[in-house]
Amino acid sequence: MTFGFVFFDRLALSFLFPFMTAELHLTNAQLGMVSSALALTWALSGAAAGAWSDARGTRKPLLITAVIGFSVFSALSGLVAGFFSLIVFRALMGVAEGPVLPLAQSLMVESSTPSRRGFNMGLLQGCAAGLLGAMIGPLVGIGIATAHGWREAFYVSCIPGFLIAFCIWRTNAAGVPDASAAPTVSRWALLKQRNILLCMLISCFFLTWFVVIISFSPTYLVTGRHFSAADMGLVMTCLGAAWVFGGFAVPAISDRVGRKPTMVVFALIAAAYPVAMIHMQSAWALGAVVFATCTGLGCFTLFMATIPAETVPPNAMAGALGLIMGAGELIGGFLAPTVAGFAADQYGLSVAMWTSVGGAIVACLLSMGPVETTPAVIRRRKSAGAAPLALGVQQAGGR
Repeated sequence: MTFGFVFFDRLALSFLFPFMTAELHLTNAQLGMVSSALALTWALSGAAAGAWSDARGTRKPLLITAVIGFSVFSALSGLVAGFFSLIVFRALMGVAEGPVLPLAQSLMVESSTPSRRGFNMGLLQGCAAGLLGAMIGPLVGIGIATAHGWREAFYVSCIPGFLIAFCIWRTNAAGVPDASAAPTVSRWALLKQRNILLCMLISCFFLTWFVVIISFSPTYLVTGRHFSAADMGLVMTCLGAAWVFGGFAVPAISDRVGRKPTMVVFALIAAAYPVAMIHMQSAWALGAVVFATCTGLGCFTLFMATIPAETVPPNAMAGALGLIMGAGELIGGFLAPTVAGFAADQYGLSVAMWTSVGGAIVACLLSMGPVETTPAVIRRRKSAGAAPLALGVQQAGGR
């Protein structure tokens, strides 16, 4: 629920931007810059918070603080008077949101049986974010903006976060590894791990695919394709439905057949989404294609959480997840939308869609590189007489 409402707040700007442009006189380049500012602070705070959490052996207090913080700054986005105040509030929201994923996924790993690790982490990162952020989010946000105004939509967005923070406070989180029980793993040692380095590169390009389409798709559909706000909401809701479905289906498939082949196939499928945005004419047909292609969002759990968690020891888990998320946000979240926004102002919004295509294809090629970590696949290799793979985390046991 926590990570789902992170994306409920993060994606609100994309869905509400078409309503804001006339009043605030914003351009596509400024939309890209606002998305980039949030991604930059998200990346820096996520990497720092993950390392701090591993060193101190604590998760829950930091998670509660982060939830309250991003809820407040999301609501303050409704008070903006122009581009400068908007970019400040969204950047501050990124500071608060950055720690949530590495902390939440670390808690999930510590509570999961190895055979269900991919599925459980997919529920967290894929299903929750897709359901609350991309499926329910556009319906609620666009509905409130149409009936009452875009500022009111931002104000309402903070309420779920406060409720979630209260629930976390009342709940006993899973225990975390004692920071003194094992030597601290340096960031340089993590970068020497083949899987970590490749997952960082995959994150850069897959987030280019995702952040560009999620930032520009609503505006492209309304201003470039001349879809109504209702039709735009329908298409984006189909994206959310695909995110929910892929969020548990893709990691579950990877638990059976392996992380690597699953990522390669679904990353290639994801590349078809921006192409459909350019060429499909009917909102219903486009929605169907979006649902089919955006199942690739399920890959995010694999390279950003599951593979790293199965590669490094528990006392380095949050730090590794923070590094991978931070690298992706810096390149795919910070640099890519800014470049795409300036290019869109010069050559049209279709350029942003083709930028997204390129990101997915490169991510597909990079996905052929990681060492397989799936427990079931490793067991089959051992039974076949193949040499076991050396991983930083134990494969036996579990909860």
